[in-house]
Amino acid sequence: MVLQLRIIGLALVVLALLHAAFARYFNWRTEFAPVSLINRQMMYVHTFFVAFVVLLMGVLCLTSAPELLGTPLGRRVALGCGIFWLARLLIQFFGYSPELWRGKRFETCVHLIFIACWSYLSSIFLLAGLG
Repeated sequence: MVLQLRIIGLALVVLALLHAAFARYFNWRTEFAPVSLINRQMMYVHTFFVAFVVLLMGVLCLTSAPELLGTPLGRRVALGCGIFWLARLLIQFFGYSPELWRGKRFETCVHLIFIACWSYLSSIFLLAGLG
C-alpha cells in the first residue's frame, strides 16, 4: 500500500503542475474577456488553490506514505483524502453535462480516464483510511 500511495503522490504532483496550462489550453483570455474582473480573477485564484492542494496532497503521499497508513492521524488524513476524491468522482458523473463528451472520441476517452483515476485515488485513500 505504501507503493500505491507513492504512485498516487507522483501522479498528484504531475496533475497539480498540469493546472498551470489550463488558462492557455482552455483559452481563458478570450473565454473570460466578457466576464467581470472579480469573476475572472476568482477563476484563476481558485484554480491555483486547487492545484496547490493537489500538489500538497501529492507531496504528503511521497514523503509520508508509511505515516498515512500506520498512525491514527495518518489514517484520518487518508480518509479525508478518500472522501475528497470520492466527491470528485461523483462530480465527474453529475457535475458535467454529457454534452461535453458524448459522441466525441477524445472527450469520451478523457472522461473515462478521469473516472478511472478518481476511482483509483478514492479507493486507495479510503482503504488506507479505513484499514
